[in-house]
Amino acid sequence: MERVNTGGRPLTRAALAGRRRALDEGRAVSRRELAGHARDAAKSLALRPSLRQVLEALVAAWGEQPWARLLVWPSNERLCEKTGLSERAVRYALRDLVALELIAPKDSANGKRYAIRAPDGSIVDAFGFDLLPVVARAGEWAERLRALTAEVERRRRSFDLLTVCRRAVSEALHGLATQHPGVSISDLAAARDALEESSPTRSRSSKDPSLVVEAWSELRELAEDRFYQAACAGKSCGHIETNNESLSESCNKVSSRSDGARAVLHPALVAAACPVAAELGFEILTEPELIDAGRSLRGSIGAHPSAWSEACESLGLVQAAALVVMVAQLHDDETTGRRKSEIRNPGGYFRHLVRLCLDGRYSVAAELMTMRRRRMT
Repeated sequence: MERVNTGGRPLTRAALAGRRRALDEGRAVSRRELAGHARDAAKSLALRPSLRQVLEALVAAWGEQPWARLLVWPSNERLCEKTGLSERAVRYALRDLVALELIAPKDSANGKRYAIRAPDGSIVDAFGFDLLPVVARAGEWAERLRALTAEVERRRRSFDLLTVCRRAVSEALHGLATQHPGVSISDLAAARDALEESSPTRSRSSKDPSLVVEAWSELRELAEDRFYQAACAGKSCGHIETNNESLSESCNKVSSRSDGARAVLHPALVAAACPVAAELGFEILTEPELIDAGRSLRGSIGAHPSAWSEACESLGLVQAAALVVMVAQLHDDETTGRRKSEIRNPGGYFRHLVRLCLDGRYSVAAELMTMRRRRMT
């Protein structure tokens, strides 16, 4: 059917929804209450400034008439004077307020806004905009504001935890560098620098800090564990607070190898960083499942059984299995084009990483954290 142009406002679902809202019978609304609900609506919907200004001007125009509807009828010219906006900006704002179901239009035959007066001059009705939806949806505004407040508090706590973890990592690395210079911290420093680049700031970012808090917590655990191991894990050591260089170098060298080989690894970290395991049918929830996945995928990366045996003896079953799954993921990323091709021989690469771990120059856990973070961003 051909549309008939009546010259009036086009009918919308939002306009009809606004008209159907009503207050409880006999309920009275004050100007102060209406203004409060309007402010809550603007906050909960994050209205842009022009919409806030026009809504405030409409609320200010209400005369507390004892009617079933909260009708106001200021002209666009009047709204321009009150808000300082252009006539076009006012029209767009009114259109958007209707679409958001904050106001409902009540149009006259000629499209103008005016009051209907009785013979004695009293106003009995009007054509313009109905503000009743603002009050009728008061419960919705309160619920939205509670959710926004909870989200603000959650972000604040996440940023606080991020700051704590960041400081703890810096202190652990500084302690290792000054008190145990023989222990390698290059992998931890690289992981910290990568996290610094992807971490949001409290004042200049809208990114969710919780995406990196877990990674920072794990890096903190690795750094503090390495510092603890460097101090002989609380056991007696000949170089504690001593200036004997030879003893210090000897003890640090042992702790470096022990740290690189025995860093704490969580199966959940491996599963999150290496989804290729799940794609191949391996569910990694526990250490036995991780070991089984590593033993099964060893052949798929072309690693010789002797390389697997060497890794298990020197790094332990969990570390060796995690390294196999990690190499399988890196190779899969190169095959599918998600990563630049750098690994020509996955089996040889696996053996090379095992020896780097033994020398304390590579951390499987730190690399897995980096891989997981890339997949989250």
